[in-house]
This record gives sequence, C-alpha cells and structure tokens, in this order.
Amino acid sequence: MRFGLFGGAQAPRTTDGDPGRGFREYIETNVEAERLGFYSTFLVEHHFSGSGQVSSPLDLLSWVAARTTSIRVGTAVLVLPWHDPVLLAERAATLDLLSGGRLDFGVGKGYRHSEFAGFCVLPEEAEARFDESLAVILNAWSSDEPFSHKGRFWRYDGIVVEPPTAQKPHPPVWIAAGNPASVRNVAALGANLLLDQFASTEAIGERIALFKAECEARDRAFDPMDVAVARNLYVARDADDAIAALAQQARIHDRMIERSRGPDGSRRSHIMAYANKAGATEAHALFGPPPEIIAGLQALQAVGVRYVVISGGEARHSMQRFAAEVMPAFLNDS
Repeated sequence: MRFGLFGGAQAPRTTDGDPGRGFREYIETNVEAERLGFYSTFLVEHHFSGSGQVSSPLDLLSWVAARTTSIRVGTAVLVLPWHDPVLLAERAATLDLLSGGRLDFGVGKGYRHSEFAGFCVLPEEAEARFDESLAVILNAWSSDEPFSHKGRFWRYDGIVVEPPTAQKPHPPVWIAAGNPASVRNVAALGANLLLDQFASTEAIGERIALFKAECEARDRAFDPMDVAVARNLYVARDADDAIAALAQQARIHDRMIERSRGPDGSRRSHIMAYANKAGATEAHALFGPPPEIIAGLQALQAVGVRYVVISGGEARHSMQRFAAEVMPAFLNDS
C-alpha cells in the first residue's frame, strides 16, 4: 500500500505575536514525513473559519516543495467555484515547475455554507462553476496557442497561459466524489478519485468497484493508485490517549457541520449526512494501537484500497509510530 498525509494547518489571529508558527510546524512535519517514507501530502483549502485554517494551499505547498525532494504535494481540495480559473492555472503550473513535477491537483465544488456566503457565490451555482472552471484550466494547460473563452461565469480573449506545467499533458487531477453519479463523472473526465474519510469500508469498496467499471467501460486502464482514500487515523499511546483523541476529533467534526449547514438547515455537504447521528463521523476512524490500525487498513485493502491518505498525521508522534510500526506491515504489498 501507498501512504500519504491529508489535512491542514492553522495560523490564527493571536496575541503571542507568532501567527505563522502553525504553518512552519506543518512544513517541518512534511519534511519529516518525506524522511519517514510517506509518498504524498494533501492540503485543504478553507476560508472565514475564525481559527486560521489554510486559505492559500498552493503558497504553503510551495514552501513544502522547496524543503523536500520527493514527496508529492497535493491539494484536497481547491474549491474551483471561488477562483478565477486562469489565475489558478498559472499558480498551479508555477508550483508544478518549481517542485519538479510533484503537484497533484485536487479540486472540488465546496461544501461549507459559510464560505459560499462569504464569497457571495450561490451554492446552487457550484456545479456549473466547477465544470466551467475545470474545462478552462485543462484548456489553459494544454494550449500552446492563444485561445478565447466565453462562458457563463468567466471570459478571456486571446490568452496564452504561462508558465507551462512540468507534468504532461498536465498534473494529475484528483476530484472528491462519493455518490454514484459523481464517481461516474470522475471516470468520464479521466481524473483520479478522492474518497472521503467518513464512509464505511463497505461503501469504499462499492465506490472503487463502480469507478473501476466506469473506467473500463471507457477503455481506460484502471489503476488502483488512481484512487486515494482518506482516513481519520491516530496511533495512540494507550487506550486513554485514543479516547481523548477521538473526542477531540468529534469536536472538530461538530464545528465542520456547523460551518456546512445552510441557514435553512439545508444539507449540501457530504458531512451533513452524519450530522444527526452521534459518533457517525468517528465510526470508521482508525484510532488505537498499531495492531488495530493494521487490521483496519487490511480491511480496506481487502475491498480494493491501495492508497490511503491519513488525516491526523500532524500529530508528529502518531505519524512517527505509524511509520515505524504500521507501514512495515504493508511494505511488500503490491
């Protein structure tokens, strides 16, 4: 199996005069992750949280790339409805060049009501904005001659986007999806699939099987490494440590749910499916000693998972124990 990191960092407004400390700690964590053998790191994008979450992942990942040599740097995800697609294509191409072709371009439609409201973007437009933006970005990366675009949301006249990307024809595109229609669309676009950290092992297996079938129906060779599965994961020191960490995770998810809920209680977000059931977002988290973590990963492996990105790796001692006591159990797996 292949393992990466998935998560964020924080630079909150603070009275201690060092709001950037969390960002620097994130960079150092990823330098160590590369040394420990992690394949990739995926970074979230969020706005207006009040807790200093990462709002500019490409900039933070540029620092990670500058301090490392092999770990892939990915976004999970850039929310396309909020960005000018040409400016985003230019910034992402710059990071791909500077990193030596290590960018994984993860994109999504967004889900937090508070963010759509803050940007004055209608959530009902998210899908149409996403589709148009991705089409512009892919065209920008592949066009050596000037092109024009006249769409519903963006217009450009006779532009050539610079710089070119290092990876050809462009960096891998990763799209977060869960329901069958979304999974089918990822396959149709020729993109890679990101699966969320809340779904059960059985549901993950069903989604991988669907994605595989859809790829093969389009004469696309299915590669299990084109599917990354996120898991909330924490290698605990003992039982009390696991319980405390899981409780903290529940509090984090409660805040996510509140930021995702519309003023009318609407439920656009995938996380809202877990909003009214206590413990639902933690039900399939892997929190415990190494043998329990290994068993949970083996269960995922049995339904076709070959690439796991772990959320919780920012706890350095957990990441270190994972590398030392969990990863070796999967070293010889194909």
